[in-house]
Amino acid sequence: MPAPAPLDPAELPALALATMKAAKFPVLATMDGDQPRLRPVSPVKTDGFTVYVANLRRYGKTAELATNPKAELCYTDDDHNQVRITATAEILTDRPQIEEIWNSNALLRAYLRDINNPELIIYKFTPHRVRYMKEWALEYWELPLS
Repeated sequence: MPAPAPLDPAELPALALATMKAAKFPVLATMDGDQPRLRPVSPVKTDGFTVYVANLRRYGKTAELATNPKAELCYTDDDHNQVRITATAEILTDRPQIEEIWNSNALLRAYLRDINNPELIIYKFTPHRVRYMKEWALEYWELPLS
């Protein structure tokens, strides 16, 4: 396996964001008691390294995140670059942001039909740690959070 090219630390945020854009569907890790649970998710909005994920109230991750809001998202692109976001989940309550997400997502509107559908939850994952790994370097780079 070839060694990855050296990285310029100043390029890390752009490289990580490009990996997230290319990967599109991260895997979300939550805890179900003492058992980790993983599932692919489809973010409805990304603002830098803050990720928003729509969810249904009846889904397993709802209870898991209510019990323990600590989570991790892992994006992996076709070139095997990774971005891992260690975050805390909270239910988004800001109505203008919810409306913005709702209006920009045709699939959400088609599936739930009404922004006031009681099943709809949008989680905001606020990052506490972001790490990037280039290809198979087996070394993570810490990204500064502002």
